[in-house]
Amino acid sequence: MKYLILIHSNPQFLERWEGLTDAQREEFGRGHLALTDELAASGELVVSEGLADPALAKRVTVRDGRTLTSDGPFAEVKEHLAGFYLVDCETEARAVQVASRVPDAVWGLVEVRPVLDMSGWDL
Repeated sequence: MKYLILIHSNPQFLERWEGLTDAQREEFGRGHLALTDELAASGELVVSEGLADPALAKRVTVRDGRTLTSDGPFAEVKEHLAGFYLVDCETEARAVQVASRVPDAVWGLVEVRPVLDMSGWDL
């Protein structure tokens, strides 16, 4: 089953990040690369990416057949999505185990969410 591991960030995480040495930041990045490599080797990794600053996002809506876009940030929220891993694991417990190894889980919030299997839907 596929699970989306969502990596959330917030001002406290960013404050801690700013306080890290270059060596600590490199170790953090190596932690992500090691996890990505391990998941790729096991066949569980579908894709993993970090996301750009929310201020660079576009909100898209369609009203009366017209596409409307607006620039971010969109709300006065403190937390934002910083990245994700899409994994294909045998069990939810394994997905939680993977999420616990995401370096961001030490300071921030990492969420595990099942991906809906729509392969059997009649469209």
